[in-house]
Amino acid sequence: MKIGKKLRAAILASLLCAAQLPHAAAVEAASLNPVMIGMSAIGGLLAYQGTLKEMLAIGNNVDYQISGLKQDLEENGEDKDAPDREVVDRVLGQITQHGEYALPINSLPFLWRVTAAETFNAACYPTDYITVNRGLVRALHHDEDELAAVLGHEMTHGLRQHSAKNYAKAVAESYAGIAIGSAADNLDWQKLNAVVGYAIAKDVTLPSELEADEGGFQLMTTAGFNPGGGAAAMARMAYYLTYETQDINEYHDPSEDPNAPNYNDHPAMQERVERLARMMTTYGMGHVTVENGTDVLIDGEKLLSADWDADYNNTTENAYLIAGGLAKAFHDHASFDDWQFADTPGGHISYLDENRVYEKLKKFVMRNHAEERLERLVRAAYTSPQDKEMREKVAAAEKKRSDAWQKIREKALDAKGDYVKQLRYNADRYSDNGMAKEALFLMERAFAAKNPDNIAENYAIRGRAKAVAGDYEAAIQDSDRAVSLDAQNIYNFLNRADVRRMMGDRDKALADLETSQEIDAKNPYIYKMRGEIYDELGEKDTALAAYKEYWKYAPSARDIPDEYMKDVDAAAYDKILKEREKKEKEKKEKEEAKKDAPENKMGEKT
Repeated sequence: MKIGKKLRAAILASLLCAAQLPHAAAVEAASLNPVMIGMSAIGGLLAYQGTLKEMLAIGNNVDYQISGLKQDLEENGEDKDAPDREVVDRVLGQITQHGEYALPINSLPFLWRVTAAETFNAACYPTDYITVNRGLVRALHHDEDELAAVLGHEMTHGLRQHSAKNYAKAVAESYAGIAIGSAADNLDWQKLNAVVGYAIAKDVTLPSELEADEGGFQLMTTAGFNPGGGAAAMARMAYYLTYETQDINEYHDPSEDPNAPNYNDHPAMQERVERLARMMTTYGMGHVTVENGTDVLIDGEKLLSADWDADYNNTTENAYLIAGGLAKAFHDHASFDDWQFADTPGGHISYLDENRVYEKLKKFVMRNHAEERLERLVRAAYTSPQDKEMREKVAAAEKKRSDAWQKIREKALDAKGDYVKQLRYNADRYSDNGMAKEALFLMERAFAAKNPDNIAENYAIRGRAKAVAGDYEAAIQDSDRAVSLDAQNIYNFLNRADVRRMMGDRDKALADLETSQEIDAKNPYIYKMRGEIYDELGEKDTALAAYKEYWKYAPSARDIPDEYMKDVDAAAYDKILKEREKKEKEKKEKEEAKKDAPENKMGEKT
């Protein structure tokens, strides 16, 4: 969703800066009461702080993350094509496992899905859920390096918490604008609305897009992808929109007055290509550049001209991927000897290893009979004074970034008890949804924290997560440890009962539920789990009795199976059926309305 377009009716605090506004609007703003301006600024600051706190809380809640995931798939459908899903899993898996970054303590681990939507887009929700359209995957022809640049961009939105911060800024500016507008006698609201949309796009969202491009480049290169992938992806995007779809919905609303300001909140495509190409050049110690979208140069001397090798003209993409291979080699190898140039029996020259990133480079060097030229240019590159100077500069910049990530890691270790409580809650909700990997990741953070809050509960929640993962031996060890540390906490017994149930030891699970009942007989989870266990055992009457107790202590529950609910409370059962019918009807109506509506996604998009 474009935050600028949703909040265009509000006015930016930067409206007060005449240098940023059209002349007429600046004159009107300057005539406002200074006292009202000051009050609106204070109100805007309070609105920002309050909204940011709420948005960050949403972003650190698994319930919202999973809800967003489910809603996305309900609205757009899940891509059923295995190659689409597999390439996204490979790329994001490699970035999350090997890229250099650190999650803030109030951030969730990344989740992602590929939807059936056909437009060229991806987005990151405030909850670190990344939605990827199959239209983007297919438009990039499943190219892993180009996808890595786009998906690294989306991950950066999540790591920098852009959605939360940008939304809070927009709300604050809206608050300030309303106050200022109310104080004006003859303010032109239509004109100010236009200024608002323009300023939010350019002053709020656009900077975060530039930061995400840079962050995405750093993520994908540290994870081992081709440094030319970013420029190649943007070149592909420009070609795709210009010659294939000619669909500009994602970048400018065609229903708007064509004479109105351009509210595009993303950098111009060519600007993005050039910026990402400069990052690639710097990464390659300044040696590698691309000219005219075709020519690959080393220190200003042409190595070769790229060509196309697909069912469309992908020449420019190839040029950047060839150059990216060179940039990675210069970055990763400190000397000419490290390239390992050697003559082969077939009359060719071998060099570098079999890393996938070098495939385009080797293919086009051979096609252009440029092996000797490459060896000569590489040898000369390492003798230039520029090489040593650039290596020192790049190393310093990389250390600075690495130190910044380390500070985020250290801050997470210093987290106070409330953060650890939220880690436990989120981990348990992941376990509820069968997501053991995510649950265990959060519990690892909880145990690593200098203030672990409640060690017994940490063991209990981790034990349950291990059981969800199928590691029952380790699960019961953690569960027993939790009970031994605190035998008065009912949840330690409830968690162990669930672990034993998953292990198939129902008798011991029921015994833990008996102990739980002695601690707090009104806890509804005792009877819910008891009903489930007796249902599994085929003891229907006993299960029904347990579910009746569950309903007694949790009268708003909606997870009692129908076969029992109709006997637990017939009137409530009828109400639940009507609720389902209403939701199904609303779902169908939404699906019908969606057929004619433009795609709209919550989050920071590509």
